[in-house]
Amino acid sequence: MAEHGAPRVIPGVLGTGGAAGIGLEPDLGPLFFVVGAFDGLHRGHTYLLRRLRDVAARHGARPGVITFDHHPDEVLVGAAPPVLCDPLERLVRFGRDGVAVVVVQHFDATVRMTPFQDFVAAIAGRVELAGFLMTPDAAFGHERRGTPTSLAALGRDAGFAVEVVEPFDIDGRHVRSNEIRAEIARGELQAARHLLGRSVAVVGRPEGAGAGLAHDLVLVAFELPVALPPPGRYRVDCEPAWAPGQAHGARRSPAFAVVGPGGSLALEVHRPAALPTGDRLRIRFIGPAPQ
Repeated sequence: MAEHGAPRVIPGVLGTGGAAGIGLEPDLGPLFFVVGAFDGLHRGHTYLLRRLRDVAARHGARPGVITFDHHPDEVLVGAAPPVLCDPLERLVRFGRDGVAVVVVQHFDATVRMTPFQDFVAAIAGRVELAGFLMTPDAAFGHERRGTPTSLAALGRDAGFAVEVVEPFDIDGRHVRSNEIRAEIARGELQAARHLLGRSVAVVGRPEGAGAGLAHDLVLVAFELPVALPPPGRYRVDCEPAWAPGQAHGARRSPAFAVVGPGGSLALEVHRPAALPTGDRLRIRFIGPAPQ
């Protein structure tokens, strides 16, 4: 995959009480957006972003993503699903997929109750809105009323386009984040990798980072719930966590990880100096450890 520049990351378009945010500015030029959680950035998402680039170019616009600082289910159903892609790594991957602008919207009760028309107006009032890319079942705004049909009707009056593309299929099935989580929970790491388009990985902080690395087992703490395979011992490799503007993927250190009950994870560290430095580690699962 060709490398692209880092996207311009902008705070949400809705603030307290639904007021327009200050991040979007006219100097960004025409923008063509896709809206979604993009919680896994799996093969279905990368396909959608590839189509976004093509559609945006056809409309003389830059590709943009509107996503959320945490999964909307945390507000909608009271609990967020385990993370498949670290939020900072997600920004890096957006850039790799050619996204020029990423709007990270804080999702709360106010945003949940915002009608899709107001959400669109908050965008169009700040930048030249070229349009939206959607799949047939996509929707946003209060009660998910911002469907492709309702958004297209609004666009005809407001002067923006709505393009609808079919979701990405593998063997006749749509790729969905929940299915990937289920494969990981069953320990089917290769099946999960097939759907993700990359290896299963988690990002966490070594407990006591420094002094703690002198122990044989280093506990890893997670800021958010992460998708882990069943309890057991696994071959992994470790590297500094990905973040925009930082080098990544150059040095990986092999190790073993022990997944315990209740979502705990510990790294077996026999040579502390071999473990990458940094307060956040990206731990990539290779497979079960030999018996």
